[in-house]
Amino acid sequence: MKAFCWLTVSAVALMTAGAAQAQTTDPTAAAKPADSTDPSSEIVVTAERRSTSLQRTGVAATVLTGQDLVKKSINGVEQLQFATPSLTVNTTGQGNAFNIRGIGKTEQTSAIGVGVVTYRDGVATLPGYFQAEPYYDIASVEVLRGPQGTFAGGNATGGAVFITEKNPDTQSVNGYAMAQYGNYNDIKLQGALNLPVSDTLAVRFAGNMEHRDTFYDVSGPWTGNPGDRRDYSGRASILWQPSANFRVLLKGDYNNIEYGGLPASPATATGDPLVVAQNAYLNGRDEFGRIVLNMAYTTDGGMTFRSISGYQRGTTQINYDADGTAATGTAAAPALSFRDNITEEIWSQEFNIVSPDTGPFTWVLGGYWQSDKIFIPANGGYYSDATPNTPAALDIEIVGTNPKTALAAFGQVGYQLTDGLQVTVGGRWSRTSSANDAVARAYFTGLPGPLASLPQKDKTVDKKLNGKVALNWTVDANNFLYAFVATGSKAGGLNGPNLAGVAPLAFDAEDVTDFELGWKGTFMDGHLRTQFGGYYNLYKNFQINIVDPRSPGISSLFNVPGDTRLYGLEASAQGSFDAFSFDLSASVSNSKLSKFYAADPRLGAAPAVCNPATGPATARCINLEGREQNYAPKFTFSGGMQYAIPLGGDASLTPRVDYAHIGAVWGTLFQNVSRGDRIQARDIVNAQLTLATGPWSIAAYSTNLTDEHYVAAINGTRRLAGAPRQYGLRVSRSF
Repeated sequence: MKAFCWLTVSAVALMTAGAAQAQTTDPTAAAKPADSTDPSSEIVVTAERRSTSLQRTGVAATVLTGQDLVKKSINGVEQLQFATPSLTVNTTGQGNAFNIRGIGKTEQTSAIGVGVVTYRDGVATLPGYFQAEPYYDIASVEVLRGPQGTFAGGNATGGAVFITEKNPDTQSVNGYAMAQYGNYNDIKLQGALNLPVSDTLAVRFAGNMEHRDTFYDVSGPWTGNPGDRRDYSGRASILWQPSANFRVLLKGDYNNIEYGGLPASPATATGDPLVVAQNAYLNGRDEFGRIVLNMAYTTDGGMTFRSISGYQRGTTQINYDADGTAATGTAAAPALSFRDNITEEIWSQEFNIVSPDTGPFTWVLGGYWQSDKIFIPANGGYYSDATPNTPAALDIEIVGTNPKTALAAFGQVGYQLTDGLQVTVGGRWSRTSSANDAVARAYFTGLPGPLASLPQKDKTVDKKLNGKVALNWTVDANNFLYAFVATGSKAGGLNGPNLAGVAPLAFDAEDVTDFELGWKGTFMDGHLRTQFGGYYNLYKNFQINIVDPRSPGISSLFNVPGDTRLYGLEASAQGSFDAFSFDLSASVSNSKLSKFYAADPRLGAAPAVCNPATGPATARCINLEGREQNYAPKFTFSGGMQYAIPLGGDASLTPRVDYAHIGAVWGTLFQNVSRGDRIQARDIVNAQLTLATGPWSIAAYSTNLTDEHYVAAINGTRRLAGAPRQYGLRVSRSF
């Protein structure tokens, strides 16, 4: 049976066009254009609430400008993993989850934190869900690797992703328009328009629309629209800056995305993962929006007071074939389908006080509050349907609410010990709560009401103090060294109600201590930039999602006793030599789970006793000690290169090729090859040929040029395919 799930959503992020922007002291303020391979342009990171040079910041990060996203053919959030070391994206149907260094989310359940937090314009987004929001009119995407406990807070034990959308400006009327057509009848229209109203007021409108037919060859008695996409997104932004010291920025985003339920085949299947057989209604749709209000006042002395307020609300709905087959089913092995229709609402507020950048002493203070509530309504909120309905094939319904709160205070101080040598100390105190007010019911056809009903009304509260101590040494203008120790935590919570006749369990917070050191070099007058780093992570109470041995039909969250270890090396480089430019990145990693016993439900009924801490070890009660973490490839590599061929005047022809390798990973901790747990390595090639003249550009593009058909993720007993080869023509004009 499908793992217990409070809320799930698919995530696809589309490519952006238009000039990217570096950031000023306010991470969401507009600034001059930047390019990650332009030696005269400094790439910045904004994760520490002030803008700092990537080459002078002690953090492992990849920064992609809006131009980079277009050049590298990053057309979806899944493709972000093909341009960033140590990153995988777990596509599980009704949700995508970032995993950095093997830490993140492997199953879509709101009971567990995401592990990698995504921010948009300074607001933590709906956690792990509703990430189908397109990447259009984007200034930059920052991927920070490793725990980000001080600034990103709880649930950032693996890292954080900061997405900054382009802001209005009062300088001129500007924008862009883009039209694209490709195979699978892929039609995309995208654009933005910036309108100065006065010297102090400007508005910006942007939008994205895409229609695309399914990638899948689906047989069987299915209905619906399996895998078709229909995306509609829009954004409106208002900038009011009555003086050089005070600025108000208001943004609103709306998204309506249909994705067809994403067909899947059994995890044990062989052959083409894009060829599937289904016997269910297949449909999926996300409708969500966000409002962000950013107000900042900077004193004449350079101190900044900032407020960032956010409101988000979304509804997700999906129907899919839960067993991935078109079999009619029997009492012993019924055909399974799943559906849900769930709403999530988040209010958030953050305050910052940021010191001036001048002088030997700098500091940041902040406070954060968030209220997150998930609503699962009756009559279709969460429903697992077994057909035919027999005593061996229950229909399961879950109804209720899952409210969570977060309250935090954080700060960081830095002091210049000597010329070029700085020590920084940061910390974050947080209080989180998670509650379940829900009921699980079991039904048989013909009975007037539920056969069994188990209510749950519980609450858990966590209080944590995390911190970071770092030493940063600017050796000279071209070399920067850093070393730090940081801690982070992922909040504890409550497993959902089950029908085993026992009370659901709470699980404790997950804690991590991160040791890192790195070197960043700048060579050849800025034409070549490099970043090297190593990390060693020690996790306590590591959270994993496995089948509950007390109730084999439901997955639950458990803490792994002892120390779980992850360690590795990462390297990247960017070069720009007039017409020729390139970028490279690679990672080598390892992970080892400490002693933990779990029952694999695919081997039959769970043993009478399978204690997670003590076992005993049997054929069905398995000691997982030493296993690799899910979605943690031992090796990743990506590289791209382009050469701009001058054609006379302002015209140029630029061919570009990008290659990415992601090593094989495990989809489950049981690591049973015969059960389909191994996800094989993938090698993805993208290519573009762009003709540019003045404000116009025409590009012929292809992603997954070799048409590799590969499994992207394992979700329960289903395997989901990655995108096949796509190609087409894109025409754009900036103004």
